[in-house]
Amino acid sequence: MGFLKQLDVENFKSWRGKQTIGPFKRFNCIIGTNGSGKSNVMDALGFVMGERAVNLRVKHTRDLIHGAHIGKPSSTFASVSMIYCGDNDEEIIFSRCISGESSEYRVNGRQVTLAKYTGELEKIGIVVKAKNCLVYQGAVESIAMMNAKERTKMFERISSSGELSAEYDAKLVALQKAKEDTQFHFNRKKAATAEKKQVFKDKTEAEKYQALVDEHREDKLQLTLFQLFHNEKKIDAQSESLRDMQDAAAQQKNSLDVYEQTVKGQKKEHGRMNRELQQLEKEIRSQEQILNQQRPQYIKAKVNTSHHEQKVEEARRSLQKNQSQQAKKEQELQELRSELAELEKTWKASERQLEEEAAQRGDGVQLEEYQVKIRDELKELARKKGAVLNQSAEKLHWEVKADCEKLQFDLRRKSEIQANIKHTQTRLEDFSRRAEKLEEFVNTTRKGLEEQRQQEEQLAEELARGRVRMEEVNEELAQVLTKLQNARLDSQENRRQQRRDEVLESLRRLYPDTVYGRLVDLCQPIHKKYQVAVTKVFGKNMNAIVVTSAKVAHDCIRFLKEERAEPETFLPIDYIDVRPLNERLREVQGAKLVVDVVQCAQSAPQLKRVIQYVCGNSLVCETLKDARRIAFDGPERLQTVALDGTLFRKSGVISGGSLDLRSKARRWEEKDMNKLKEEKDQLSSELRALMKLKRKEVDLKQIMAQSQGNQTRLKYSNSELDSIRKKSIPACQEISKLRSELSNLEAQIEIQTESVELKDNQMKAVRDKINQLEDVVFADFCTEIGVADIREYEQDYLRMQQELEKKRLQFESQHTRLSTQIEYEQAQLEKLVKQMKKIEETIRKEENVVISLKEVEDRLLIAVEETQSNLIELNNQLSEKTTSVKDAKTELDKTLKGLQEKSKVLVKLQKETICTEAALEQLRLSKHNLLLSCKIDGLPLTLISGALDDISDIQVRTEESQSVSTLDIYEREAQMVFDYSTLDSGLKALTEESEVEAELEKLKEGVSSLESMIMMSRAPNLKALEKIREVKDSFREVMDAFETSTHTTKKCSQEFEQVKSKRFHLFSQCFEHVSVVIDQIYKKLCRNASAQAILSAENPNEPYLDGINYNCVAPGKRFMAMDNLSGGEKAIAALALVFAIHSFRPAPFFVLDEVDAALDNTNIGKVTGFFRMMSRESCQIIVISLKEEFYSRADALLGVYSMFDECMFSRLLTLDLTPYPLNEETATDREKDK
Repeated sequence: MGFLKQLDVENFKSWRGKQTIGPFKRFNCIIGTNGSGKSNVMDALGFVMGERAVNLRVKHTRDLIHGAHIGKPSSTFASVSMIYCGDNDEEIIFSRCISGESSEYRVNGRQVTLAKYTGELEKIGIVVKAKNCLVYQGAVESIAMMNAKERTKMFERISSSGELSAEYDAKLVALQKAKEDTQFHFNRKKAATAEKKQVFKDKTEAEKYQALVDEHREDKLQLTLFQLFHNEKKIDAQSESLRDMQDAAAQQKNSLDVYEQTVKGQKKEHGRMNRELQQLEKEIRSQEQILNQQRPQYIKAKVNTSHHEQKVEEARRSLQKNQSQQAKKEQELQELRSELAELEKTWKASERQLEEEAAQRGDGVQLEEYQVKIRDELKELARKKGAVLNQSAEKLHWEVKADCEKLQFDLRRKSEIQANIKHTQTRLEDFSRRAEKLEEFVNTTRKGLEEQRQQEEQLAEELARGRVRMEEVNEELAQVLTKLQNARLDSQENRRQQRRDEVLESLRRLYPDTVYGRLVDLCQPIHKKYQVAVTKVFGKNMNAIVVTSAKVAHDCIRFLKEERAEPETFLPIDYIDVRPLNERLREVQGAKLVVDVVQCAQSAPQLKRVIQYVCGNSLVCETLKDARRIAFDGPERLQTVALDGTLFRKSGVISGGSLDLRSKARRWEEKDMNKLKEEKDQLSSELRALMKLKRKEVDLKQIMAQSQGNQTRLKYSNSELDSIRKKSIPACQEISKLRSELSNLEAQIEIQTESVELKDNQMKAVRDKINQLEDVVFADFCTEIGVADIREYEQDYLRMQQELEKKRLQFESQHTRLSTQIEYEQAQLEKLVKQMKKIEETIRKEENVVISLKEVEDRLLIAVEETQSNLIELNNQLSEKTTSVKDAKTELDKTLKGLQEKSKVLVKLQKETICTEAALEQLRLSKHNLLLSCKIDGLPLTLISGALDDISDIQVRTEESQSVSTLDIYEREAQMVFDYSTLDSGLKALTEESEVEAELEKLKEGVSSLESMIMMSRAPNLKALEKIREVKDSFREVMDAFETSTHTTKKCSQEFEQVKSKRFHLFSQCFEHVSVVIDQIYKKLCRNASAQAILSAENPNEPYLDGINYNCVAPGKRFMAMDNLSGGEKAIAALALVFAIHSFRPAPFFVLDEVDAALDNTNIGKVTGFFRMMSRESCQIIVISLKEEFYSRADALLGVYSMFDECMFSRLLTLDLTPYPLNEETATDREKDK
C-alpha cells in the first residue's frame, strides 16, 4: 500500500527558500494559527499534481512565487517535489517548477510533458481532473448543499463520462436531423401517392359536370322569365299607388306649414316671458344678497348699542351704590367729629375743676423755712431708715405703672379691634349683597344662553342639512345637465338613431310577439363601472335586434331592403349557437364572467341565452394588469377585458378602449332622455327651495351675536363674582383673626387687671410699714405743726397730681383713637368721591356713544325694511310672472302636441311614400340586376322590342338609384318587351302573392340544387394525360430521396447508440459502486447500523441527463430532506459521499482541509475514528484542522507557524504522536499502534 513520504517546497507561496514538509505518517494533522500557511501545504500538493493557478487561489502562475503577492518576489522560480513510496518501497519523485508563466514537469528528475506527467500520476491512482485525493476548504459544505443536477456533474467528472458529453450531444443532434429528414420525405411520398390517384379521377368527373351545367342553364332560363313577368306586373301596381300617396302628402305639408308658423310665434312669446322671469329672479337674488349683507350689520349695531346701554345701566347702579356708601361714610365721620369735640370739651372742664380744687387747698398748713428744713432732714432720715422698704415700694410702683400703661394700651387696642371688626363686617355684608345680585344675573343669563344654544343648534343643523343637500343637488344637476349636453352634442347621431328606432318600431308593429328590440335596451350592466367593458365585449352586437327565429330575421331583412333602411344585425334566439359556460372561470381570482355582470330586463328573461352567446366565456377584470395576467399567464389563454375597455383575445390580439367606445357606452345612460329632463326640473325646483333656506342664516347670525354678547357679559359677571368671593374669603379670615385677637386680648386684660390689683395690695403693705417708720421719725414734727401724721400734709397734694395724670392719659388715648379713625374715614370718603367722579365721567361718555350707535342702528333698520319691502314686491311679481309662464307653456305644449300629431300624419305619409318608392326602386333594381345577370350569364332571352345589348353593364346599387344615369337605365329597360311564350301558362296565370312566392321558391330550390351539385363537382381537367406523366416522374424522385434518408437515419442511430452505451457504462459503473459503498461508509461514520445513506437517479435509463438524489437517515431520526439536517449531520453525510466516491478511484493518500469545521465533539470523535480506520485499511490521511479533539488522535502533527520580516513566511514543526498513548476511549487502538 503506497503512501506520500514528504514534500519538498522551494519559494512556493508562504514557504521561503527550500523546506521539507514531512515525513508523513498514516494519519497526519496539519495545525497552526489562521494565516500561518496551513492551506498552502494543500496548495503545494495541488500544484505538484498539475492543478491550474485558478484552483490554487491566485490569478496568475507567477503569483505562486514567494513574495510575489506584495510585488517583491524572493526568486524567479518556485518548485514543489512530492516523494511517493510505492508498494515495494520504491520511491517516485514528482516535481513541478514554474518560472514566470511557464511550468516544467519532472518524474524522477526526468523532464516530461504534462500529459505524460498526469499519466504517471494516474498509474499510482491520482486522477487530477477527478480530484480524487484533495478536498479543499469548504468543499464538504458545498457537497452537502449540492442540488441533484450538481451531483450528476460531479459523478460525470469522477466517472469520466462527462468527456463523452459533447460527442453524445453532437450524435443526438445528427440523429434528430436525420429523423426529421426521413419524416419529411415520408410525407412527400404520401402526397405524391395521393396526387397520382387523383389524376385518374379527373376524366370521369368532367363528363358528369357538363351534363349538370346544361340542365342548370335551362332551369335558370325558366326562373328568369318567371321573375321578369311578375316583376313587371308589380312595377305597374306600385307606380299607381305612388302617385296617390304623393298627392296626399303634398296636401298635409301645406296644412303643417300653417301650424308651424303658429308654434313659432308662441315659442317666441314664451321665450320673452321666460327672459323676464329670469330677470325677476336675478333681481330677487340681488335684493336677497343686499338683505343678507344689511341684516348682519343691523344686528351687529343693535347688539353693540345694547351692550353700551347695559354698561351705562351698570355704571348708574354702581354710582347709586357709591352715593349710599358716601352718605353713610359722611354720617359716620360726623359722629366721630362730634365725639371728638365732646371729648375735648370734657377735658377742658376737668382741667378747670382741678385748678379750682388746688386753689381751695391753698389755705391749709403753711410751713416755716426752718420747718421745711427739718422736714427735709427728717425725710432724709426716714429714707435712710426705710431704704429697703422704699426700694421695694419704688419697684412695685414702677411695675404697677408699667402694667397700667400696658393695660391702657390693650384697652385702646381692644377698641380698635372692635371698630375693625365692625368695619369688616360691613364690607362682608356689602360683598354678600353684590354676590347675590350677580348670581341671580348669572343664572338668568345661563338660562337665556341655553335657549339660544338650542335655537342655534336647530338652525345650524337645518342649514347644514340644506347645504349638504344643496351640494348633492348641484352635483346631481351637473351630471344630468352633462348627460343632456352630451345628448345635444350627439344630435346628428341621435337623428340617425331616431330613424333606426322608427324602423324598429315598424318591425315591432309588423311582428309584435317575435321582435323583442335592441340588445342594449333589453339588458343593463349591474354597475356603471362595467359599462365600458360590457360595451367592448358586445361590440357590433350591442345594437343588434333580438328576434325569436331565423325566419323572422329573414322577413325583417327583406323589410329593411324594401324600406331602403340602414343595415341591421339580427340575433335569432332559435338559431344562434350558444356554447356552454366554463363554470371553473367563476373561481378565477380578480375576475368575473361578463355574463354575470349583465342583468336582463324583467320583461325579457329569455335574453339570457342571447347574452351568453354574445359574451361567451369572456372575463371582466378590475385592472389592466389583472386582465393581461389572467389572459396570457395561465395554463390556457382566456379572453379578458379591463374596466377601461382594453380587450385581450385568445389569439394574442389586444384592442384598447377609445373615445368612440366611451361614447357608445353612454347608450346605457341615455336610454330615457325624458326621465333626465324630469329629473332636471325636479332638481331645479328643489335647488330654488334650498336657496330660500339660506335666508335663515341671518337669523342664525343674529342669535349667534346675541349669544356671544351674553357669553361676554356672563364671563365678566363670573369674573366679578369670583373676585367678590375671593375678597370675601380674606374678609372672613380677617374677622376670624380679629375676633381671635380680641379674645386673647380680653384674657390678657383680665390677667393684667388681676396683676395690678395684687401689686397694689403688696405696695399698700410696704407703704404701711414705711408709714409706721415715718410716723416714728415725724412724731415730734407732726405734733409741732399740728397734724396727725406727715401723710396728712402730703396726701391732698399728691392725690390731686395723680388724678390729674390719670385723666390726662385717658384723654390722650381717646383723642388719639378718634383722630386716627377720623383720618381713615376721611381718606375712604375722598377715595369714594374720586371713584364716583370717574363713574359719572364714564356714564357721560357711554351715553354719548349710545346716542351715536342709536342713529346708526336706525339708519340700518330703515335700509333693511326698504330692502324687505322691495323683496316682497319682487316676489309678488315673480309669482304672477311664473303663473303667466306656466300658462304660456301649457298653451305651447298643447299647440306642439297638435303639431306633432300633424307631423306624425305627414311623416307617416312620407314614410309610406318612401316605402312605396323604395319598393318600386327595388323592383326596378331587381329587374335590372336580373337582366344584367342574364346578359353576363348569356341566357337566351327572346325580346319582341329592344335587345339585350341595350342593358347597361353597370351594377346599380341602392344608394345610386336616384342618379340621372340610373334613371336612364331604368327608362331604357322599361321600353323592352319580352317574349314570354316559352314560359309555362300556369306560371303566368298566378295572381296571389303567396302562390307566386311559393312557385318562385320552388324554382329557386331547383336551380340552387343544381348549383350545389355543380359547386360540389370538380371542373374537368383538360391536361390529365400530361399531368399523369409529371406525377409519375415526381413520385419516382420522392421514393429515391426517402430511401436515402432512411439509410442515413439508421447509420446515425447506430453511432449514437454506441456513444450512449459507452457513456452509460462509465457513469453506471461509478454510480452503482458509490451507491453500494456509501451506505456502509455512512454507518461506519455514524457508528450506528440504523443509519442509512441512499443515492437514487431521477432518470434510471440515462442518469447523466437528470439529477441524482442523495438522502440520509440519521440515527434516531425519521427520514428528512438533506436541507432539514443539522450542520453536523450534513457534514457527516457529505464526508460519506466523499469517501464513497474516493473508493471508486482510490488514491494512495487523501488530503482534507478543515472538514471538521461544522462538527461538534461527538461527531469529531466519530470522524477521527473513521479516519484512523481508513488510514490503516486503505489510504494515507492528511487533514488540516484547528480542533484539538481532532488532531489529538492523529499519528503525527505538522505545526505551521508564521514569521515576519519584510514579508510573512511559514515554518514547520513535526511531532510524532505514536509514542504517546491516547485517552481511555481509544487506548486499545493506541496500544495496537505501539
